[in-house]
Amino acid sequence: MKKKLSFLVLTAMLMLSVLSACGKSGGNNEAAGSSPAASPSESASASPSASATTPAPKKDVTIKIFQFKVEIADALQKLADEYEKETGVKVVVETHGGGEDYNALLKATLAAGEEPEIFNSGGWAGIVPYMDRAADLSNEPWAKDLVPATVAQITKDGKLLGMPMNMEAYGFTYNKDLFAKAGITELPQTLDQLEETAKKLKAAKITPWELTNEWWSMGIHTLNIALANQPDPAAWIEDVKAGKKTFKDDPVMKQWLRLVDIMFANGQDKPLTTDYNTQVAEFAAGKGAMVQHGNWIQGMVDEVDKNLNLGMMPVPLGDKPYIFAGVPNNWIVNSKSAHPEEAKAFLNWMVTSEVGKKYIATEFKFVPALTTIAPNPEAVGKIGGDFATFSTQHPDQIKDWNWDRFPDGITQQWGSAMQEYLGKRITGDQLLEKFDKAVKDIMKK
Repeated sequence: MKKKLSFLVLTAMLMLSVLSACGKSGGNNEAAGSSPAASPSESASASPSASATTPAPKKDVTIKIFQFKVEIADALQKLADEYEKETGVKVVVETHGGGEDYNALLKATLAAGEEPEIFNSGGWAGIVPYMDRAADLSNEPWAKDLVPATVAQITKDGKLLGMPMNMEAYGFTYNKDLFAKAGITELPQTLDQLEETAKKLKAAKITPWELTNEWWSMGIHTLNIALANQPDPAAWIEDVKAGKKTFKDDPVMKQWLRLVDIMFANGQDKPLTTDYNTQVAEFAAGKGAMVQHGNWIQGMVDEVDKNLNLGMMPVPLGDKPYIFAGVPNNWIVNSKSAHPEEAKAFLNWMVTSEVGKKYIATEFKFVPALTTIAPNPEAVGKIGGDFATFSTQHPDQIKDWNWDRFPDGITQQWGSAMQEYLGKRITGDQLLEKFDKAVKDIMKK
């Protein structure tokens, strides 16, 4: 209970800094996004031992990053190019996300004998398949600066096995102007009120939700709404894995099914052919009033309409509505790669140099996972800003992410079952049965 409370408080404190960071400085660092890029001599820290004023020696090596976050793919490669100019170390970025099964592709890459220097992994059970190659980063210079709430999920046996990528949150991102057009003046607090909200939007000829066919959105984020609403998510999940409890017989899952039914009954036409990019693009174009995503879509939305009036609303379920916050993924240094030390040096440079910090806060539009990187409120945008306000006013309505407490492979099966349910090929009871079967099958292995 203390750990959970700590997570909520720290998340609220971090998001509060999003609102207050603009124009402030942290130590000797100016606010992210407001200072010019430092010269190589000012920001070079390509190896942990490099001084702040002496550029690291150039090395004729190439390191590869195998990463999943499509939203930052272009910006990450540009940052990699900056690093090469400064150090001579070439960094190649390979991105697999969106509609691709990143974990399956990563495992296939490793099985084929390819060993990228840096790759992404979730925390908790998500890191288990890679523990034989995840380098211990506990003694890296930046480790002491991590936001405390981000550390436990990627720590095993006292070792820090990755660098938390950033902090994210999701609920229902919604178009405030479309809500106003439909005469909606208060956000729904219950499932009954959510259903009424959908009716009002439809009456105003506005599509309530933009849905997607992506397995990860439904099998991870949608289902986490139910997982997080358990009285004790960690304990409940352990009981499910042990076969002591089931999805099918759980009262929270029954409530969650109604939430899903409301969403699926009030989405756009042909959601089964709508991928992630199309979903966000159509939402950004004002074709739907809500989308189940978080602050990570801000950059994609801005490409369509920077002036869209958006907010993040908590999701009604149980006693009150909640927003869900956590670490989306971690940077893992592959100890079996050709250049693990150069990989550590790149990550260190990314979070300590002025160039790297500016990219994280401004170009990636991240809420940083390190206290030494000031968030850029302007870059974070309206979605993150709305969450910041909500989290500071209602810290008791922030819940965490729990899907990585299950072994890898389960969420993919859940997502496949959700696709069947979206296509009306199975019933609600059959959906929950498939959830249970997925857990049982994976836990047997």
